[in-house]
Amino acid sequence: MNEGDNMRKVIVMLMIVAITGTAIAQDLGSSRDLPAKSMTEVQYTPPTGGNRQGGDDIYSAVPIYALPYTNTGTTNGFLDDYDVACPYTDSTSPDVVYSYTPATNEAVSVDLCGSSYDTKAYILDSALTPIACNDDFHYDDICGYYTSLIEGAVLTGGETYYIVVDGYFGDFGDYAIAIDSFIPCVVACPADAVPEGEPTMYDGYADEYNSGCNGELTNNFQVINWINDEDGLPPFEGCGWMCGKSGWHLNASGSDERDTDWFVATALTTGLMTFTVESEYPCNIYQLIPSPMDCLAVDASLVGVADCGAPGTLSIPVIAGEVVYLWVGPTTYTGPVLEFNYSMTVCNHEFESVSNEDMNWGQVKDLYK
Repeated sequence: MNEGDNMRKVIVMLMIVAITGTAIAQDLGSSRDLPAKSMTEVQYTPPTGGNRQGGDDIYSAVPIYALPYTNTGTTNGFLDDYDVACPYTDSTSPDVVYSYTPATNEAVSVDLCGSSYDTKAYILDSALTPIACNDDFHYDDICGYYTSLIEGAVLTGGETYYIVVDGYFGDFGDYAIAIDSFIPCVVACPADAVPEGEPTMYDGYADEYNSGCNGELTNNFQVINWINDEDGLPPFEGCGWMCGKSGWHLNASGSDERDTDWFVATALTTGLMTFTVESEYPCNIYQLIPSPMDCLAVDASLVGVADCGAPGTLSIPVIAGEVVYLWVGPTTYTGPVLEFNYSMTVCNHEFESVSNEDMNWGQVKDLYK
């Protein structure tokens, strides 16, 4: 067995102690990546009489007097009174309406997690002008598929707002709704971290900054530079610390498009490379293959999720000199332009094992003391 075979054997053993993701095809593009929706309209005929649940329109809206507020119901049996493009239009789904008048200025979230159909949620002001809307946010077995979440809608104290539970393209059914005050997450980056440098996004923005395999520039990966430790204090030798920025906007064709950040690091030593991200908005984090990169065959080898207060960490077995490709991007992205910050650490040390699990920053730093 030659030296290269010995090295590969070490990597196999390291892979046993690292929790790895399933190497399945991942959509790493910047455009909306949920499975394609059906274009077959659900046919619905509203009832002509009988009892109906209240809240059919703004005049019979169910009032909400205090937050947090939760309820369940159905749009079956209601009329199609309203529609908002976000981004889909021409919905014929029945809808229900809630009203809320905040005492003071506040930001709120409206979550339809647990609904049984393809929902759409939006908020109208007293002039029936939409101020927030979301069609697709959740896509899982817990919250449902194509169910909606509005985060951080800013309301003015004393003004009445109408919260509408609607559906996509005629779809209707049972829904669950949770409305609460929204407290924005703030991720503090280390003062000595390197700024990623992403330009400010805007509608029509063309992402050519560390755009990897997405942009017009070929293999546009941002290099992770290792820090030389001189004082024994964070950041530690063999680590790269970065303050990143991501988000989404409308592209030139008017479709939702996210900023995806692609990075490359060269392993210093044989062992494990750890990739840790904490983000103000939920993000996917990936280790990409192949290496060297082939944008026609790019896939995710390890996957994780990073959120505020819940950093995600990938542990990657490496050989000294190996080139590793990393990726950060929002899990969902729709609605008005939004930017958020994230903090990223990449470290390469020789140690026995690191578990791919959520860790706080203190735990991350303790690994390298």
